[in-house]
Amino acid sequence: MRAFITGVSGPALTDAEREFLRDAQPWGLIIFKRNVANPDALHALVDDARSVLGRAAPVLVDQEGGRVQRLGPPHWPKYPPAAAYGRLYDANRTEGLAAAWLGARLIAADLAAVGIDVDCMPLADVPVAGADAVIGDRAFGAEPEKVSALAAAFAGGLQDGGVLPVVKHLPGHGRATADSHQRLPVVTAAKTVLEAIDFAAFRPLAGLPLAMTAHVVFTALDQTAPATTSPVIVREVIRSSIGFQGLLMSDDLSMGALSGSLGERTLAALAAGCDMALHCNGSMDEMRAVAEAAPVLAGGAAHRAEAALARRKPAGEIDLAASRTEFAQRLSAVWEPARGLA
Repeated sequence: MRAFITGVSGPALTDAEREFLRDAQPWGLIIFKRNVANPDALHALVDDARSVLGRAAPVLVDQEGGRVQRLGPPHWPKYPPAAAYGRLYDANRTEGLAAAWLGARLIAADLAAVGIDVDCMPLADVPVAGADAVIGDRAFGAEPEKVSALAAAFAGGLQDGGVLPVVKHLPGHGRATADSHQRLPVVTAAKTVLEAIDFAAFRPLAGLPLAMTAHVVFTALDQTAPATTSPVIVREVIRSSIGFQGLLMSDDLSMGALSGSLGERTLAALAAGCDMALHCNGSMDEMRAVAEAAPVLAGGAAHRAEAALARRKPAGEIDLAASRTEFAQRLSAVWEPARGLA
């Protein structure tokens, strides 16, 4: 297999995509709204991709809740943004942590039912005043200790439901004054400030199996390269200061923050120290360019990939109907949609 994760174009594989998956052998697949028709069709897509690949490849999705929820009504419940858990935490820490775990456990049940076993969540980004709204209420809060605690609870709920978490966006997207989907954000905060706030939120999460980088420049560390393509930031911050030793994937290489061809972006991310290149938009020409640049998974990256997948475990028992009622009751004070369900 090769060191990249790919998207596909629609709710079923095309013949060209089957040939591509069979020949290119990406490590995994990522699901977007364009791939989601209904539960049966989505499960069939997941099963088809794994059949073509010939293995139980990881299948990822961004199922955060709030603005970023690929599986949603009418077939799946609506979930709150991370900030709702933060509001509950402010009122009662124990209740906030319990709600974050339970929300993630319910999301895991939804994902596992259609064969998805990796959720690109939780965020440990710490937003600041004046930052772009791309993070906003996707964050658990604005204090690193609170963010870490809620992110850990959310990650635990996913893992207890048989789904691996991906912590993002290392080493922090909260100060970005631009949306990296559109252009490259540049953060000029001092290293001491970053260490005390942005990086601090990720340190307690360093033992999680998977993480995703930020397409953000931190001038105090690297004047020109965003974290995704900066050997300095990957080596000195993500691996050393934060201490993350799991599998590190790039954020989506097709985003507007990055420059160069898709092949050049892939090579730059992997050369910087990312283990895995992530490409999401399902464009076949771009997928081929990423695949051509991505090497066969080997060495430390292969070891970290194997170790991450080894942490997949069967879901624990849960009464889904009772848990959904409990969840609505817990969130009703801080999230408007829950009030009609409680």
